[in-house]
Amino acid sequence: MRFRTIIQFISLAAFLFLLVTVATTAVGLVSPDLYLCMDPLIVFGSAISGRVFLVSFIPAIIVVLVTIFFGRLFCGYICPMGITVDCSDRLLKLKKKKGEGMPYLYRLKYYLLFIVLGSAILGVSAVFIGSPLSLITRFYGLVIYPVITFLGKMGLDLIHPVVDHFEIYGLLYADISSPRYATIFFVLLLFIGIFAAGKINTRFWCRYLCPAGAMLALFSRFSIVKRSVSDACTKCGKCVRSCPMGAIDKNSPDNTSFKECIGCLTCRYVCPVNAIDFNIKMLKIKDNPDFVPERRAVLYSGVAGAVFASANLTGLYSVYGKPGVGSVSPKELVRPPGSRPEDDFLALCVRCGECMVACPNNALQPVWFARGVEGLFSPSLVPKRGACNPDCNNCGVACPTEAIRPLDILDRRWAKTGTARIMREMCLAWEHQKRCMVCDEVCPYSAIKFRSEPGNPVPVPEVLEERCSGCGFCEHHCPVQNQSAIYVTPMGAVRLNKGSFMDYGKSQGLNISLEHEGKKEQSGAGGYPGESYPSFEGGAPGFEADSPGFETGIDSLEQGKGELIHEDGEYDIAPGFTE
Repeated sequence: MRFRTIIQFISLAAFLFLLVTVATTAVGLVSPDLYLCMDPLIVFGSAISGRVFLVSFIPAIIVVLVTIFFGRLFCGYICPMGITVDCSDRLLKLKKKKGEGMPYLYRLKYYLLFIVLGSAILGVSAVFIGSPLSLITRFYGLVIYPVITFLGKMGLDLIHPVVDHFEIYGLLYADISSPRYATIFFVLLLFIGIFAAGKINTRFWCRYLCPAGAMLALFSRFSIVKRSVSDACTKCGKCVRSCPMGAIDKNSPDNTSFKECIGCLTCRYVCPVNAIDFNIKMLKIKDNPDFVPERRAVLYSGVAGAVFASANLTGLYSVYGKPGVGSVSPKELVRPPGSRPEDDFLALCVRCGECMVACPNNALQPVWFARGVEGLFSPSLVPKRGACNPDCNNCGVACPTEAIRPLDILDRRWAKTGTARIMREMCLAWEHQKRCMVCDEVCPYSAIKFRSEPGNPVPVPEVLEERCSGCGFCEHHCPVQNQSAIYVTPMGAVRLNKGSFMDYGKSQGLNISLEHEGKKEQSGAGGYPGESYPSFEGGAPGFEADSPGFETGIDSLEQGKGELIHEDGEYDIAPGFTE
């Protein structure tokens, strides 16, 4: 018992350490998605729906091989979901007899498994419905981590007067960034339900609902390590009552459902006469028929999964087929940089939330039904919350299935997520005729150009579409509140399954770079023929008093008004764009 507890503690600590690593640096000696790649449901479901096999899937293959030889040790010792449920059961101080289960409910997890696989065959991923590693990553990453950082931030605020009085500058200027996420209450309520179900039976999720556990159970039937009971057994029933999975027959304690056994050895430790042991046995044991799913029900489950997939593929927001006339795509749904084409992206994305945790600017958010049920909880770039750094590919590094491709920095800059658009009726310069150059100030790609507009005393901004990467710095920093006057749309996004983003972008006439020659002539406002300021590198700059377009140079704006004239044809327009 103590040995298993130690192993579980180490496993959960390692999982949380990797998650914190993702949230802080996204790099480390061990791949941050290691645990996610151990989940057989994620690997097999994604391999079928996405029609791919990745090197990162190897850990799950190892888990399956271990299960074939030694049983469901992953469920009993390694799985963070199972460990968390164990902790919850202990905190709830369950008084109910652990071994008293409901045999007919054991079949549910098999039905869920075949629903997921049936959907995957038609190319629709339903892995996020029941993958334990996807769910637990979402729970710790999108719920627990933000709450802890928020409490830490509040703690710093509370002790601020004290550290200020004693001049403890290390704490005085310390700050903790607390991310915010959509769908947080849904995830929280889901886990409250999972934990509360422990009042019915211990490891309720693992016993009855976990489709990954069902997959491992199918492999564990070949296990060579089996529970055995000697003639010294007194039929006291302690093993039956103590089994967390209810795998021991209450009428005959020497009979075990090996597909449900997780090798925790609890029965061995509680036996008063040491009659229980685990040995290598090649004998084929017949399973309890109450635990085995009916073949017809399994077939129906697969059909139900196919129906689920078909309903998604025929929905209004379906990405099935080649995009074209009649395809409906939400204009606000901007995917992370390096995302595969939408159909392949959704087929591979397991909605674990790892990319969202890895985003340093909290710019990636889970969506609700913007892309229908098929796109539920998938990541979307929300620039109003945070801009996308040009030199950051943390989301691609963290993604376990490469739905977001890991890219080198140069190629990452060419991974165009969309194109900025200006709402003239809200823009301070266009509508209210007030001088504002914020979008130009913060744009790292020099994709904003100012020109004179007849009847307007101030220069107005335009987006150079072939330079815009859709990073969202302009939208994030726009001083217009609620709805920014400039926003990023998915139009013109570059999404590739393979190949170089830079080579493809150049072939399409894009000119994305952090350094552009002659920036002052191309993007400076009228009246600034002699002004020069360095090209942007790194995070968004602050707005000092001498920033162009604010205090310094206002007189020259009036004098030079009209000097800069937009020259048609000066820039090549990328295919798919219009003036």
